[in-house]
Amino acid sequence: MRAWAAGVGLLLVALAVDAWAAVEVRGVRLWRAPDNTRLVFDLSGQVQHSVFTLTAPHRIVIDVNGAQLRTPLDRLALGNTPISGLRAAQRTPNDLRLVLDLSKSVVPKSFALAPNQQYGHRLVLDLYDQEPEPSVAPELPPTRVATAKPVPVPVPVPVPVVTPTRPAAKATTPLPRGKRDIVVAIDAGHGGEDPGAIGPQGAQEKHVVLAIARELQRQINAEKGFRAELVRTGDYFIPLRRRTEIARKKGADLFVSIHADAAPRSSAFGASVYALSDRGATSETARWLADSENRSDLIGGAGSVSLEDKDRMLAGVLLDLSMTASLSSSLNVGQKVLSNMGRITSLHKERVEQAGFMVLKSPDIPSILVETGFISNPGEAGKLQTRSHQQALARSIHGGVRQFFHQNPPPGTYIAWLRDSGKIAQGRQEHVVSSGETLALIAERYQVGMTALRSANRLKSDELKIGQVLDIPAASLAVQP
Repeated sequence: MRAWAAGVGLLLVALAVDAWAAVEVRGVRLWRAPDNTRLVFDLSGQVQHSVFTLTAPHRIVIDVNGAQLRTPLDRLALGNTPISGLRAAQRTPNDLRLVLDLSKSVVPKSFALAPNQQYGHRLVLDLYDQEPEPSVAPELPPTRVATAKPVPVPVPVPVPVVTPTRPAAKATTPLPRGKRDIVVAIDAGHGGEDPGAIGPQGAQEKHVVLAIARELQRQINAEKGFRAELVRTGDYFIPLRRRTEIARKKGADLFVSIHADAAPRSSAFGASVYALSDRGATSETARWLADSENRSDLIGGAGSVSLEDKDRMLAGVLLDLSMTASLSSSLNVGQKVLSNMGRITSLHKERVEQAGFMVLKSPDIPSILVETGFISNPGEAGKLQTRSHQQALARSIHGGVRQFFHQNPPPGTYIAWLRDSGKIAQGRQEHVVSSGETLALIAERYQVGMTALRSANRLKSDELKIGQVLDIPAASLAVQP
């Protein structure tokens, strides 16, 4: 009897020890953003932690209670980060201390993330190169397509983002004084901790859309009077509201968010264009996609919105009024982009859909979200990863954007000057041939027939030379009702 009781006692002790077993640190990942570094520790469960800094030399210490290390720390690529080394020690069998050796002083911010559809429990440490500035919307330039008075929008604590490397200079002739470029902010969805949708063969949305965004930037920057700015220039996470802040700081006249989403059914196919809905989603598909995108901040980790400094009802009314002014422009440019995309790929819907995408909620900048296709569809996933299809998608988006701005140029821009001086209407718009361009591609870009383009330039063949200047026929630039 005593032996049986002793055995039961040992079993209870073993169960108690197992119940209090340490959480395992099973993996560590690192991303370098333009002016911050993010470390993510993958955990087997929830933990309590504390962070403090040391100087002479600079270090950051992370104490994780009830945890044990189960992954190597010497496989991280620490180049171009302020981290010179990462080491660990067990203070007790179940208490882990992590030490980051630093090459310079940083400002740390840490938080835990709950499990989601892609990851388990995580401990996130963001290292800011300098103290992040308060997220306050600056005053807007006086020239905007939407003319409503801008309203400051409360936003979460940001992950500060600027261009990580100096962007390639736009090789164009300097614009006349006072005739600025039209600025298009191109937002490649997801990034870093948030891969976005995953294709049947493992293709990640974040990589596909960044490739399309870069190609769209290249095409837009090849045209005089336009400048494209990438919101995300690499593989790192940016909170949704922060993306519109970046666009605003770059002086954007238009915000274009590029995605390649998934659907519950792998048979779903076709491209779509979305604008913000002022009364909710216009279809079940739109609602599902919007909810999926808005959950990105839960995946990547973003702060909460604070409205403590203003009356909630007044802020909501002013925001709605301001959004109405830019929504009309968003629907206009969105329909032009959708029509152009329909020439090179199947469409999921024939009209611009509206849904509550968080990334479109900028009250002062016309904004559209372009779903280039369903990466969950095996056929579309394959096409989306090809260079030729990415170029064609970029051309179709570019074509819609330029059509919109030729009809609605912001005052003070070079395109507005062309229109006001009659140069667009008289067919004097010019195109300088760049490497890889063909007559057919140029005709498609400007939405003009091949015959008209040959006639306007007295071409005897379709062969072109780099640097050759082509006149674009006036018919392609006529304002549509």
